[in-house]
Amino acid sequence: MPSYKIDRVTEDVKRELSAILREVKDPRVKDCFLSIVRVEVTNDLSYCTVYVSTMEGMEQTKTAVKGLKSAAGYIRHELGRRLSLRHVPEMIFKATDSIEYGAHISRLLNDLDLPGEEAESSEGEDTV
Repeated sequence: MPSYKIDRVTEDVKRELSAILREVKDPRVKDCFLSIVRVEVTNDLSYCTVYVSTMEGMEQTKTAVKGLKSAAGYIRHELGRRLSLRHVPEMIFKATDSIEYGAHISRLLNDLDLPGEEAESSEGEDTV
């Protein structure tokens, strides 16, 4: 019978980290639009890898990760206070550019010239 405890803990950690990050007062974290992309918790709950991204680019994300690493003690303390875990995992923050990459793909898709759309737009111009 499979255990879903790790999945539940991962979702709880992600939800609570989102709330805790809004309270962090470090300007490297506070002054950017920071998003938690993914959270991975080890099976023994000793480590938690948090992947974060910003809209401003990879350099801003790396700066925010430095701020998160310096605030890791506060974040871990708050996480332990909010979740009822016997052992609060140690936080490992990693920068990722997935938001920037997703926005780039979205721009590429919007810039595509599809043949069906050109025919529809030219028909609308003739009727006016």
